[in-house]
Amino acid sequence: MQLDKLSKEDFLHGRILLIDKPIKWTSFDVVNKIKYALKYRFDLKKIKIGHAGTLDPLATGLLIICVGKKTKSIEEYQAYEKEYSGSLILGATTPSFDLETKINEEFITSHINSELINKVAASFVGKSEQVPPAFSAKRIQGKRAYKIARKGEVVEIKA
Repeated sequence: MQLDKLSKEDFLHGRILLIDKPIKWTSFDVVNKIKYALKYRFDLKKIKIGHAGTLDPLATGLLIICVGKKTKSIEEYQAYEKEYSGSLILGATTPSFDLETKINEEFITSHINSELINKVAASFVGKSEQVPPAFSAKRIQGKRAYKIARKGEVVEIKA
């Protein structure tokens, strides 16, 4: 269905929009752009809109936007199984574990072969506890961990 054929009532009743989130946009940026566009186009004072899962600003990919009465379905969409893909530089790391910060350490990779990769990959199967990185969106005493980490302060996050 094309958006230009939808009416004000369609959005108020509820719609699901599947958005390919651009890099460097936050999920909140996408919601605000759509909210503004709908309010302007249909002369609305307010409309319910939200997303079903935050994507990192450096991530691209599917962002599910719920509009109108479909905002009640957000938890349902968040519960769905997800699949992630990405790329990496083997033998390098950054303080943030992503491209937000520059590479600060490099390691020798000559010992890495397909057998070792398969062995390590197998160790990720099953349940495990994970400590989120300091640059995560987790809240520590009411503040986002990444905001504390960007100030150069030590962030302690429980598994």
